[in-house]
Amino acid sequence: MVEHGPVVLRVCRALLNPTDAQDAWSETFLAALEAYPALRPDSNIRGWLVTIAHRKAIDLHRRAARTAMPMDDLPERPAPARPEEDPALWAAVAALPEKQRLAVVHHHLAGLPYAEIAALTGSTPTATRRAAADGIATLRRLHSTGALS
Repeated sequence: MVEHGPVVLRVCRALLNPTDAQDAWSETFLAALEAYPALRPDSNIRGWLVTIAHRKAIDLHRRAARTAMPMDDLPERPAPARPEEDPALWAAVAALPEKQRLAVVHHHLAGLPYAEIAALTGSTPTATRRAAADGIATLRRLHSTGALS
């Protein structure tokens, strides 16, 4: 620890805030003490410890990302419109080419499998699947550009 402690601490400080760096440093040496008996005699101890420190830093970042942050007041956001009540969405669906519109409506709204839709429309399941994918891609593109807002 005396020989490699400062290097491990520098790595932790470079990757984390000061408080978390101290925690990662401690966790690194605790993990190293547990794993040391299985370490090969010809191992690079410094590299091994730096690798453990790096992984402990990643663990702390992940833990922080999952931690809820308290807020004073929640922001006011309107409730999302129900898709079935969105006239812009229905207009976009209606504007799709016929094969795409039929595939999207029958598969995504009615829940029919592609084979049944193909039989209804006189197409193949593969072509029906492609038409549905193209139709959904068009609707997503319109939504992402704000054309459905």
